[in-house]
Amino acid sequence: MAWNEPGNNGKDNDPWGGGRRGGDQGPPDIDEVIKNLSKKFNGLFGNAGGGGAGGGGGAGGSGPSASGMSAGLLVGMAAVAAVIWGFMGFYVVDEAERGVVLRFGRVLDATVVPGLHWNPPLVDEVHLVNVSELNAKTYENRAMLTTDENIIDIAVTVQYLIEDPVNYVLAVQDPERSLDNAAESAIRHEVGSNFMDQILTTGREQMAAAVEDRLQDYMEIYNTGIRVARVNVVDAQPPDAVRPAFDDVIRAREDEQRAQNQAQQYANQRIPEARGEAQRQIEQANAYKQGAIAKAQGEASRFDQLLTEYKKAPEVTRQRLYIESLQAVMTASSKIMIDVEGGNNMLYVPLDKIMEQNAGSGRLSTGTTQELRDLANQLAPYLPALNSVNTVDRSRLGSGRGGRP
Repeated sequence: MAWNEPGNNGKDNDPWGGGRRGGDQGPPDIDEVIKNLSKKFNGLFGNAGGGGAGGGGGAGGSGPSASGMSAGLLVGMAAVAAVIWGFMGFYVVDEAERGVVLRFGRVLDATVVPGLHWNPPLVDEVHLVNVSELNAKTYENRAMLTTDENIIDIAVTVQYLIEDPVNYVLAVQDPERSLDNAAESAIRHEVGSNFMDQILTTGREQMAAAVEDRLQDYMEIYNTGIRVARVNVVDAQPPDAVRPAFDDVIRAREDEQRAQNQAQQYANQRIPEARGEAQRQIEQANAYKQGAIAKAQGEASRFDQLLTEYKKAPEVTRQRLYIESLQAVMTASSKIMIDVEGGNNMLYVPLDKIMEQNAGSGRLSTGTTQELRDLANQLAPYLPALNSVNTVDRSRLGSGRGGRP
């Protein structure tokens, strides 16, 4: 006996009927399940074909019940679809992103800021663009021709940001591909405008800056919404066939730079020394200048004093000056020539030789002084000037100390 047949005393009704199922019963009847669902939907949305207060039994009520069941099912399915459609419209925009909304293919004026938003699905199309991420691409170009007809291999890295999300989404069909083509064109243009030595050595930064400016101009012309942040020349090498020769050239440049650094170091060492020597000579010249001025002033003062004394006693002063001058001359001279009266003979007194002989023989200085005095006494008859000088003056002259009148 089936669970829904009469005579079961209502003990083994199906779960939808509120009863209990027996442990050996089969699956529920599909028709009964559909009938129960239709009754529930009719209770919610109204019975379009109900059978009166009694419930409308009999075969004649099957047609309106089936029609009400179909209408309620369609309304329920529509409600579920509406709920699903509403939930599909929610989306979240991250802090680093901006949203571009297209409504039936037409872009809205304002971009979507970060946060939780809702747009009607199938009506609005939302494109999320990351405007804070720094993107990078590396372009390796082989066998590029320079302006001096050399071939070079170069690798360039381009870093860029998405500055205008609307243009990035709508203005160009594929902005990334446009960036690739524009970067290739800019790199080839700048490599073809530079010499190979500049690209390999000191001209990398200048070439990278030129590529950056040219690539940014291309992006603005195409309205891609991309802003080029930086361009770096990662590597630049000659072809493998001629690389050893270029390595020799680079080593020669390094040797040249090292020699220049050594010369600069030597110059930095010698220049301070030369400046110090020049300053020392300037100080010595200033000291000599001050000494010469002081000496000249002293001589002038001495001459003024001597002039005063000369005016008081001209003869005495003149004689004293003569004796002092003669003493200065005789003290500085080691040879004496005397003109002897009565002939053309010259008397030669080799004082230097006499002093050397006395020094060699070990005689005392007192003996030398006595010999000079004896020599002066022998020469006295031949010197007329000595006859007018007293004995004391002649003894002083002989001893080399001189005297004053």
